[in-house]
Amino acid sequence: KLEGVRGAQISVALINSNTGDVVRSGLESSIKLDVVALEGDFNKDDEDNWTQEEFESHVVKQREGKRSLLAGDLVVKLKEGVGEMGELIFTDNSSWNRSKRFRIGLKVATGCCGNTRIREAKTDAFQVKEHRGQAYMKHHPPASDDEVWRLENVAKGGISHQNLSDAGIYKVEDFLLQLFTDPKKLREILGKSIAEKKWDSLIRHAKTCKTKWKLYLDYPDGVTKHGVVFNTDGQPIGLVKDREYFATPRLSAQE
Repeated sequence: KLEGVRGAQISVALINSNTGDVVRSGLESSIKLDVVALEGDFNKDDEDNWTQEEFESHVVKQREGKRSLLAGDLVVKLKEGVGEMGELIFTDNSSWNRSKRFRIGLKVATGCCGNTRIREAKTDAFQVKEHRGQAYMKHHPPASDDEVWRLENVAKGGISHQNLSDAGIYKVEDFLLQLFTDPKKLREILGKSIAEKKWDSLIRHAKTCKTKWKLYLDYPDGVTKHGVVFNTDGQPIGLVKDREYFATPRLSAQE
């Protein structure tokens, strides 16, 4: 899926090459643009004087036996010289083409503007990787209800993941609650499965999670060995037993 920086929508503008201003009036300001995939090595010298034929010769089609390389909103409609790109998805990776990269290009739709030459647009070159890699992708920042392996240095199905699961730490929220109630115990749970530098990186990443709760701890024993964890509404959400955090779903009716 193609997105702008930090997931922002990608904007397109028609610029007057003489003044550098957006063309906000006239027939050209409301044209339609076709979205295409380009070879990554198109215009590698970053010059702006390519011809229409050169642009068209670098348009990339799908591999034989594959579906269309681009899917989604393949037309952009300008309004007062400005438009927004909709959802755009690559259906194949870029490892098979000659440059190992793609660009996105935009060109005037067929039948628009008559004989007026409007130079095509292009993005920088980028790699497109297989979608399946997202199944193991880390989240930045992680969400409180993310699986704990979404944290840095916790590999899905790895030893650290298994150690945390055995201790009832399944979500990032569980990880943070154990961290805040007793970080030493959390370090013991992970043990030698994670080195000290990776531990520091893991904690930094976990702390970027924006939680919707605050902790209030009550230790009736007075020695911070056993206690109750409450959320901001005063509802109990877990217990601390022998310095280990237990979320409410893990507790028995008697507890």
